[in-house]
Amino acid sequence: MKKGKLTFFTLTILVLLLIGFLAFYFIDNHQLYGNDRDSIVKVIKSIKGYENKSIEILEVKDFNDLRVVGFLSDNSPGYIQFRKNKDDNFVWNYVQVRDDETFSSFIPDHLRMFMFVANNENEIAKMQVSIIGQKFEQKFIPYRATVAWVDFPETDNSQYEFRNYKYYDKDGNLIKEIN
Repeated sequence: MKKGKLTFFTLTILVLLLIGFLAFYFIDNHQLYGNDRDSIVKVIKSIKGYENKSIEILEVKDFNDLRVVGFLSDNSPGYIQFRKNKDDNFVWNYVQVRDDETFSSFIPDHLRMFMFVANNENEIAKMQVSIIGQKFEQKFIPYRATVAWVDFPETDNSQYEFRNYKYYDKDGNLIKEIN
């Protein structure tokens, strides 16, 4: 009689271990990482609200353990941020898309720079902005899906003031000004 109980107990432990192993395998192997362009698209499409959107990756840029990806979601500019985990896989932690825009600026987390994302309908060829009193200018190729970066100037503190945005078309005509 004791032998039967021991066998039942052993069988129960083995079944529980098998269930635990399968659960770990299922969860671990179905985690999506942003380790390459194809997997980045899969990650974006796995996020609620982006499942049925067309995704076009424009640029993947790494900053140590931070990966920033500029992309278009149904032709709207956006970016997604990934952090490298202990296994050197990139796990997403933030995504932002500006619907119905052709040109958008973003400031990714912990970076002292602008990220500009434009689709192929963008008419902006040049932008000027004053950052802590210093004038910066960035040129863009109009009517082309692209990503561009502008570094912030060095400062003693990490506070920045942005003023006097001016956007120009390819002929140098002012399109829009924001003070």
